[in-house]
Amino acid sequence: MTATAVDSARPARQPLLPPGPPAPWPIALLGRAVDWSVLAIGAVMATLVFANVIVHNVFNGDIAWTTEFCELLMVWVTFLGGAAATRRGSHMVINELVNHLRGMKRRYTEAAIQLVVFVTLGLLAWYGVGITEAGNFSTLTVLGWPMSTQYVALPVASVITMVFVAWDLIEILRGKTSEQRHGVAHP
Repeated sequence: MTATAVDSARPARQPLLPPGPPAPWPIALLGRAVDWSVLAIGAVMATLVFANVIVHNVFNGDIAWTTEFCELLMVWVTFLGGAAATRRGSHMVINELVNHLRGMKRRYTEAAIQLVVFVTLGLLAWYGVGITEAGNFSTLTVLGWPMSTQYVALPVASVITMVFVAWDLIEILRGKTSEQRHGVAHP
């Protein structure tokens, strides 16, 4: 067998992360950073929980800080995961109304929805900053870190998500379909 035949017989390697939708390089780069952050946070959480289970079952001990640290990471991965889903148009949608519309009515309805989402995210970011500032006055019990390290995930992820929503809004106004914007057909 030749080297070429061996190479063609191997299954193609699957990428670690799914491809992102088409976007200008700064938005695509931000999306990749979010994706890799979610992946890294998930890996750290899985490793720490597994290590704590081993320590508990084998050595009858406990790594006390892992629970609190993983809770903090869970907040971050939740909000960043929401941003990643927004980038791909993967959030659950109730689109019965939008599916009955065609042409400009559909485009403007989708744009209005994204505008409402954008404003809502802006409010989350605005009030999230206040919540984060208030978190500076209390600490995580075991780690001793300010609670703001956990709370800051809300405004940070809201602003990141706003970037993805703003880009999607621009694409909607340019007349692109959901499939063209996200690479996925939404009925």
